Amino acid sequence: MLNFESWARDALAFVEAHAHLAPYIVFALAFGESLAVISLLVPATFILIGIGALIEAGGIALLPVWAAAAAGAALGDAVSYWVGSHLKEHTRRLWPFTRHPQMLERGERFFHRYGSWSVFIGRFFGPIRAVIPLVAGMFAMPQLIFQMANIASAMLWAFVLLAPGAAVMKFWTGG
Repeated sequence: MLNFESWARDALAFVEAHAHLAPYIVFALAFGESLAVISLLVPATFILIGIGALIEAGGIALLPVWAAAAAGAALGDAVSYWVGSHLKEHTRRLWPFTRHPQMLERGERFFHRYGSWSVFIGRFFGPIRAVIPLVAGMFAMPQLIFQMANIASAMLWAFVLLAPGAAVMKFWTGG
């Protein structure tokens, strides 16, 4: 079994040692964190928060890392939307939904309750984040509305994850 704490520590040490790769690593983490089903296997949120602290401490520029996180998150959700829009009801026959149908059911209830806002709001709620774009695609949410909510929420989400760590380190180091 993979020890998440050890994996996270190793990932942060790698980013610290290879700061020039930070935007690429953050893009990949945010993409995995936002991609339906895969996001359940890639718990990158804590690593992204830790990278926020490295931004200030390690001299990594916030803007490129923030842009990479936002782009990765938006692309992950866009791919999830595309899968939902193409598979429609067949999505229910895929793992993990065959074993955990409540995941998809919760996402559907959330989507029907909040409509297009569910894409924006859902990004900030762990388990729902993994399925809302998929559900939006399944229920043929207009792509333009989806992408507007997707990109706006990805930009805010990336800032919320990265900026606090950077701010705390700036305060801690007296910068």
